[in-house]
This record gives sequence, C-alpha cells and structure tokens, in this order.
Amino acid sequence: MFQPTVGPIIGHTTTNHVRIFLRGDKHKGALVFAGIRYRRRGEERWSKGTFAKLDSLRDMSGVIALNDLAADTDHEYQAGWFSPMNPVHTVETVQELPLQWPLQIHRFRTRSSQQTLPRAYIVGSCRYLRITAGIAAAPHVGDRIFASISNVVEQAEPPVSAMLMTGDQIYVDDLNFLAPDRELGEILHKYRVAFSQPNIAKLMSCLPTYMILDDHEIEDNWPANKNKSDDHLYANATKAYELYQASHSPAHELSASGKINKKLDKYWYQFTEGDIEWFVTDSRTRRNLSAADRRILDVEQEYALCKWLIHSPARVKFVVTSVMFYPDCKRLGDDTWKAFPEQRLRLLETIRTHRIKNVVFVSGDVHGSLTSRLTHSEDPDFELHTIVSSPLCNSKMLPYAKAETFILDQPLARTAAGDYRQQLTGKVISQDNFAHVIVDTQHIHVRYHDRDGNLLQATRISLR
Repeated sequence: MFQPTVGPIIGHTTTNHVRIFLRGDKHKGALVFAGIRYRRRGEERWSKGTFAKLDSLRDMSGVIALNDLAADTDHEYQAGWFSPMNPVHTVETVQELPLQWPLQIHRFRTRSSQQTLPRAYIVGSCRYLRITAGIAAAPHVGDRIFASISNVVEQAEPPVSAMLMTGDQIYVDDLNFLAPDRELGEILHKYRVAFSQPNIAKLMSCLPTYMILDDHEIEDNWPANKNKSDDHLYANATKAYELYQASHSPAHELSASGKINKKLDKYWYQFTEGDIEWFVTDSRTRRNLSAADRRILDVEQEYALCKWLIHSPARVKFVVTSVMFYPDCKRLGDDTWKAFPEQRLRLLETIRTHRIKNVVFVSGDVHGSLTSRLTHSEDPDFELHTIVSSPLCNSKMLPYAKAETFILDQPLARTAAGDYRQQLTGKVISQDNFAHVIVDTQHIHVRYHDRDGNLLQATRISLR
C-alpha cells in the first residue's frame, strides 16, 4: 500500500463514529482502493481493513466511515491506497488480501458522552497560499501557523475537540488578473497542494476538522461579481469544494447501515458535543440579491436556523457564518450581513423575543480578529457575542483590518422596540492568528495566538 497523496483528514467525529478523507492516485488504468485499519491505543491487534473504491470522478479521493467505536477513547490508525492485480476486486473481496500497510501510525480520539465537560476548539479562516499557473510560491509561509496550532493542541487542557475552518481555505481567484483558474483540474490541484503541506497535513490527520466555504473558494465577493461566463467556474469550484471540504462533514447524512450518503443537497449542517451545539451556515452559495427579497441565507436555511435556536436544549449555541454577522465594516458592506439588514434583524429579534441565551456567532473573512458584544437599549436580558478569527495567513497584497475598519459609534440596528448596540470586548488583532476557544461551566475563553503560537490576547465571555 502507498501513503495517501492527500490526507488522511479526520472529519466529523462523534462518540462512536469518525469520517476519514484520503486521496490515492491513478495506477495504469487499474482499479484503485483506499483502506483504513484501526485499534484502540495500547492494543496490539488491528481491526480488519475498511475500504473504498477510488475513481477519477472524485479526483481519486474518498471518505471512509468507521462505526461502533468506543467513546472518549484514543485510537490509532493506518491509511493508504493500492491497486490490486485482479481487475474484478470489490471493497468486500480486497479485505482478504495480504496487504502491507504503510508504517505511519495516525491517531484520533472519539467524543466523550459526558454532557457538561469543558470543551475546546480551534477557529481560523483565510489561509492564503499563492498558487499561480500550478506553482506554489513559498508554501511554507502558509503552512507555518499549523505547526503552532499543533503545539497548542498537544498542550491544551481541556483537550481540543475540533478545528473550525470558517472560509477561504483556498483562493481559487488567486491573482485572477494574471492567470485565472477556472478549470476543474486547476482548482483540484490547489486543494491537493494546500491540504498536503506537512504541518496542516499532520494536524488534520489527528484533529477533527469542520469546514465551510466563503467567496475565495469560488471568486471574490461571489455572487455579486458573477458574470454570464461564471457558471462554468461555479460548477467546477463547488465540485472541488464538495470533494475536499464537504465530503467529510455532517452535511452528508449517515445511513442506518453506517454508510455515508454521497448525495449532497446543501452545504450547511449541525453537530453536537455534549451540551454545546454548532450550526454551520452556508452564507455564500444560497444568497438572493434581488431587491424584493434580499437574503444571505435561503428560506429553508433561515427556518432551520431559527427552529434550532428556539428549540435546541444546548447550553451554548455557536453559529458559524463565514462573513461577519457584526460589527459592520465601513467599506465593502455589500458582501456582508450589512447588506442584508432585514434578515439579520429577524434573527436578532428571534433570539431576543424568545430569550435565547449564550448564542455566539463565529466567523472570519475580514483579515482581522476580534470579540464583540451586542446588547439592546430596552431589553437588559438580551446579549449576543461574536468571535472573529482571520487570517491564518494573509497576502502581502491585502490589508489587515483595524478598529477603524468597523462602524462602532452607532447602533447596529434601530427598531421601534429599541436599538441594538455593539461594543468591542478586546482589541482588534491585525496580524496572522488563530483562536483557541474554551467553554467551561461559567465562561467562554477566547485566546488569540500569533503564527508562532504566542498569546496575543485573552477575552472571557460570561455564560448566563
């Protein structure tokens, strides 16, 4: 067996289930299979292999689901791909082959079934990796921060449960004016290069990673900048996104037999860990820009989000939206929630009138990091927080956000019932960084680290 050409990447993980992405390669026109075997850490005997057939329609990639695992348990696994000599093999018959597995051993940990344990997460977005005409320029620069994230994860207490990558994991539109990438093969190549750099590859092989796209996975300020020739670009960009980001996420349902349903009809999804729940929105591909009914989330998604906010029993509710929910930027407002004030107000009023507590919006996008608090002039019981983490790696051509980037001296929204007022709860961080978010019984701790892992700022949000 050969080492994966991309991956393994640990995706959606529960108390007894984990999804693992990996990519092989073509082999002289023959059948190609990917395989994984695992064991509890400390045991000697490996499980039987679990296999998936790979084909060029999915860029020789696949996601393997492991089921019936032990909760709150460290596991070891090996992953690889091979091409059997017999051209009529299936995923069932290759289980009997005497395979020589790759020597490298990876690890993952299943979720704890205890409801109220403290939990921790890594949050980041906007990882710029210049790849123009198929060539990556200084890829180690964009990979550097992931070594620092790994160091934080290795020392963290409580253990880090997952990494949330909230948009712009690649830049399809990198230097579009010079050599625009529009073809599927070009976009897939960017994913392969971006996800196979050594530090990010090591991190994602052991830490569950949840992803959602933003505009640069397609085109800057999509779909406002869309023209008539962009349908081809969109089809290719979303195909690549589905293979490399959505494929190992909860957006794909799991059948009763433990198989992942490859059909994908939406990108937004939810997942739960103890008494903490996440709703990861698709605030990019379901937009409606018509003046009659402007929406950043489609009708189905808004309904699902509101229903979840109202009825979920979770103690803490994180809502991921790749573009900032608030505060608003003074410029470029047409690409953010600022341009969809009616829908944003509906969500705010839903949270306020139903007295929903401990809701936190998590996002990236602006190439600056911050925490902020939203209150209501006439309703002292209302409080909403946001955590913004961006960028993991900036381009020298793009500026960092600063405090003066945002509108902070006026209400976010004015209504007959009162004003929604916003304030920063820390400094705006204007350098490459990531967020280490810890949820305990009384607080959410947000710790921002620079690309070398040094602590930049710590903020504490009180839970109610």
